[in-house]
Amino acid sequence: MTSSRWSAADIPDQSGRRAVVTGGNSGLGWETALELARHGAEVVLACRNAERGEDALARLRSAVPDARAELRLLDLADLASVRAFAEGWTGPLDLLVANAGVMAVPFGTTPDGFERQLGTNHLGHFALTGQLVPALLESSAGRVVVVSSLAHRMGSIAFSDLQSTYRYSRWAAYGQSKLANLLFMRELTRRFSRSGATTSAAAVHPGGADTALFEGITGSRGPAAALGRRVSATLGQSAADGALPSLYAATMPDVVPGDYFGPSGLGETRGGPTRVAMSAAARDARVGQRLWDVSEELTGVRFPLAS
Repeated sequence: MTSSRWSAADIPDQSGRRAVVTGGNSGLGWETALELARHGAEVVLACRNAERGEDALARLRSAVPDARAELRLLDLADLASVRAFAEGWTGPLDLLVANAGVMAVPFGTTPDGFERQLGTNHLGHFALTGQLVPALLESSAGRVVVVSSLAHRMGSIAFSDLQSTYRYSRWAAYGQSKLANLLFMRELTRRFSRSGATTSAAAVHPGGADTALFEGITGSRGPAAALGRRVSATLGQSAADGALPSLYAATMPDVVPGDYFGPSGLGETRGGPTRVAMSAAARDARVGQRLWDVSEELTGVRFPLAS
């Protein structure tokens, strides 16, 4: 049972579990990786920047001297990097936390020609998960946790202009990518079930959390980004608290396939983790199946699961 009193101290022993946390060098990802390692999991920080990744790994080992942790490079905006990461994985994978992302950035495209927010937040994680499914199925209780956002409620899937080629709104594109996260999680849950897999998927949102995402709004660390972070810190909560829904979904035994967790406080902006509702658009199975098919075509990744 979720509770406003639940904290990282309540995480059960994670010894024997192998976990990958994308974007594990900062913010929610760092806090998630830190607590998983603190509770005994073997953690891989999947980061695109080697220098920042090494710094994060050093900080983690300083905080948890006996941590079993390593850095592996992963750029979710580049399908070649995603493929290399997956091909380098051996053995079972117990937990994948699809956390990394960008928010409300100026228009740009990935090396594969995708709009940056859709390409990073959704398509990169879609391709990564698909290529790691065999490893997740090797685990007796594999789990995927997808980090979405309250912003999914302002999103819609614009199939006629999925890459924002004709018109770009940074917030509309962000909302689309976060809605795509939830549609992906729900369709993944359905396919795991149809395949008879013990692997499951759930999703979370952090509420209002003080993270480096706000730096991407201006593309710099300037005054606007700093102001955004001050507002978030005032109205929301720390990155450590923002990571609690992820940690609950990743570790607690009462999590069921398709669950969605967020903060329990006013407006779901802060507070302990609890089950929350997603928008009607996120529950649209037909859109979810169509997005899945389009995502397979765009990434070239086919999941070894029943459709």
